[in-house]
Amino acid sequence: MGSVRKASAWLGLVEDNDERYYDDEYAEGAETGTGNQAWVTDPRVQVAAETAEEQDRRIATVTPDSFRDARAIGELFRDGVPVIVNLTAMDPADAKRVVDFAAGLIFGLRGSIDRVATRVFLLSPADTQVVAGEAADRKTDGFFNQS
Repeated sequence: MGSVRKASAWLGLVEDNDERYYDDEYAEGAETGTGNQAWVTDPRVQVAAETAEEQDRRIATVTPDSFRDARAIGELFRDGVPVIVNLTAMDPADAKRVVDFAAGLIFGLRGSIDRVATRVFLLSPADTQVVAGEAADRKTDGFFNQS
């Protein structure tokens, strides 16, 4: 696989031909649902959502169907909300357009973009720090230092 193809696969724009982790028993359409019934939300969840909005502790998840949904991504990001963009439901041409749009968005607003999974990206505003779970970043003193 060439370097351009690897980069495109890493961005999720083309299919990755590495099938080491492919599961034949996975059912694509096996979703369990309640039909046309509306979801009933526990009142405690609503209170937590209102508190999160007041304290600016929100993360949006957007799964666009077409490029027209890019506006919602831009509006959320412009308001300072980190956005997780899931491009798995889009065709590769429109997904590339959304990634290009997101790149311009983060450049213009001084944010950052991180790949979370294949065709899933995290757009972080400038005032948001993304912390990786690396072992080297942990403190050496404290509870876990029992030597």
